Amino acid sequence: MSSSPVLPTNPDEQSVPVLHSFEIERQNHSNLKGHRSLLLWFTGMSGAGKSSIANRVQANLHEHRLHTCLLDGDQLRRGLSVDLGFSDADRRENIRRTAEVGKLMVDAGVITLVCLISPFEQERRMARALFAPDDFIEIFVDAPLHVLEQRDPKGLYAKARQGLIKNFTGIDSPYERPVSPDIVIDSATCSIDQAAQIVEAFLQNRFAAS
Repeated sequence: MSSSPVLPTNPDEQSVPVLHSFEIERQNHSNLKGHRSLLLWFTGMSGAGKSSIANRVQANLHEHRLHTCLLDGDQLRRGLSVDLGFSDADRRENIRRTAEVGKLMVDAGVITLVCLISPFEQERRMARALFAPDDFIEIFVDAPLHVLEQRDPKGLYAKARQGLIKNFTGIDSPYERPVSPDIVIDSATCSIDQAAQIVEAFLQNRFAAS
């Protein structure tokens, strides 16, 4: 008769993860795919165009047979972060989860695009800190508030002005503009195609230097 496994008696021993050494690492994945991986973090207020620009960038990269994954805030809140609201604490946790998933995808050799309002500079720095310096590209999609309210594709600004939505970024919750983003896109004057070209030109330079 086989004996039962012996479990640690100290609870702390169960909470400390022991990292396993795996044979297949990031470089193996990148070699198989034929390109390096990195993360593109699109930040900006609702309606700025983050998802539209990221979608176009991903489509263009796909045409060049590059392996990509897009993590969009609205989709993540239907699954990974379905239990989170929009308090400052919940926003921080949403960013933490997304950054950790993004790191796993980059380690798997995939060019990963993240679209999150991510309104706080401290949390964006926390996300960046998970990555090597050349692996995290912060893209600030900027537009004046009055332009965003004119667009308001989901009617969210109007609802926030009416008090129907609380903790809405730009109305009753702050957005901290990035201090030193890698790319700034003025979506009030720049088309989606033009914005995608700016991102792709940056990537070409980054890939050429690697």
